[in-house]
Amino acid sequence: MRLIKTIGDWLDARLQLGMSIREAMEHPVPRETASWFYVFGSAAFVVFLLQIVTGIMLALIYVPSAGEAWNSLQTLNHNVALGWFIRGLHGWGSNFMIAIVLIHMIQVFLFGAYKYPRELTWIVGVFLLLMTLGMAFTGQVLRFDQDAYWGLGIGASIASRVPLMGPAIVKLMLGGPIIAGATLSRFFALHVFVVPGLLIAFVAVHLLMVLKLGINEWPVPGRVVRKATYIKDYHALTKKDGVPFVPGAIWKDLFFAAFILISIAGCAAYFGPIGPSGPPDPTIIQTAPRPDFFFLWLYAVLSFLPPSMETPALLIGPVVGIIALLLLPFVFGEGDKSWRKRPIAVLTILFVAVALGTLTRLAGNAPWSPVMDAWSGIPIPSEYLHNRSALERQGALVFQAKQCHNCHSLGDQGGKRGPALDAVAVRLTQDQLIRQVIQGGGNMPAYGKNLSPAETTALVAFLETLHPAGQPPARDASRTIAFGTETGAPPSPDQ
Repeated sequence: MRLIKTIGDWLDARLQLGMSIREAMEHPVPRETASWFYVFGSAAFVVFLLQIVTGIMLALIYVPSAGEAWNSLQTLNHNVALGWFIRGLHGWGSNFMIAIVLIHMIQVFLFGAYKYPRELTWIVGVFLLLMTLGMAFTGQVLRFDQDAYWGLGIGASIASRVPLMGPAIVKLMLGGPIIAGATLSRFFALHVFVVPGLLIAFVAVHLLMVLKLGINEWPVPGRVVRKATYIKDYHALTKKDGVPFVPGAIWKDLFFAAFILISIAGCAAYFGPIGPSGPPDPTIIQTAPRPDFFFLWLYAVLSFLPPSMETPALLIGPVVGIIALLLLPFVFGEGDKSWRKRPIAVLTILFVAVALGTLTRLAGNAPWSPVMDAWSGIPIPSEYLHNRSALERQGALVFQAKQCHNCHSLGDQGGKRGPALDAVAVRLTQDQLIRQVIQGGGNMPAYGKNLSPAETTALVAFLETLHPAGQPPARDASRTIAFGTETGAPPSPDQ
């Protein structure tokens, strides 16, 4: 003990942290706040530390490349001692962290802890929630299985709808026009460096403000927040009926955090790690990719909304929601904190909880919108093969072999997930068709790595024949001007 004290005194003489740590431990909190309703913030912090430790351990084995990511997770699951358990701790820790942060935000909202002078504490908490969701999404992508591949494709499709900046955002997200090795490297950097770094910074600011402004007092009906008198009243309350955080309140935080850690370990041991499912293959389109539990409600929304409403719901809804959360402490910064005096706040929480719960439940059976019930063996109607060249017929075979019929219809036969192709040559020029096939776009995956150049040429040649009789296919006007031909192709040597 004397040696420990000597080392501690030596470090404190040089770091000068002893006084700050002592003040943090002894800072007074209202006695009534030392309750089980105030343990969620500490529990979220402990789970975040668990995520950092297990994430570092996984990063020692994980290979962030398109060819090896799935295999490295299989190695962790089957060939590394307790690798499956570490993955389970990390995956279930993510689920628990999101749940705890959400519960903490609800508790703060119902207890009026966002009111003066804790506006900035609430705003930082909103960003902490967004960063936590960002960690979950990027972590799902790193599994790089079939669900992750198609989920990332849907995410890129959502990002592409942003006005003006959509294409640039998609390129920044994917590292190029298609989902490939650069995509995984970028998401690895986001998951391991960028988002955790932001989380650490926000957590530090959040804890600093909690220490400086104090923990919110228990919301008593009739105790109204007024900017002119609140700080004085709060200090009077902590002086009259306050207890030091250590040991007055911390034992409940420690007990609950330990319970959460044991629960995470139990889920990891019993249920095992989350994924990966089958390796990613964009040619396997008979799939219904579902995101992890915390994004299922969004999956249900996209499944049931009509196509015309998807873009407004995706681009306007989240922005309005986040702005409302950020403005909340400025609009309702004073007044009663007790939920008993704020029925609208209680009803809002109940409505959101019921809506999210219902959508999450529906997502278990919701189809991937739109419904795809086609079969790749449906023959191409004969009128689309009549008087076609050998190259165009070869393209029809590629169309059939690559299961394009599962998503696209010809002559009202085929899938409805993608647009009908009966007049695709009127909508897209040859260059645009090539780019769409190779790079993908919207909900269509990129087939650049799954088609040889000869197959791509044949497929595009067949697609160029798909236009109504008497209506010419689309052509690039700039090529027409450059070559001076009606079709936009270079003139033949005898012209």
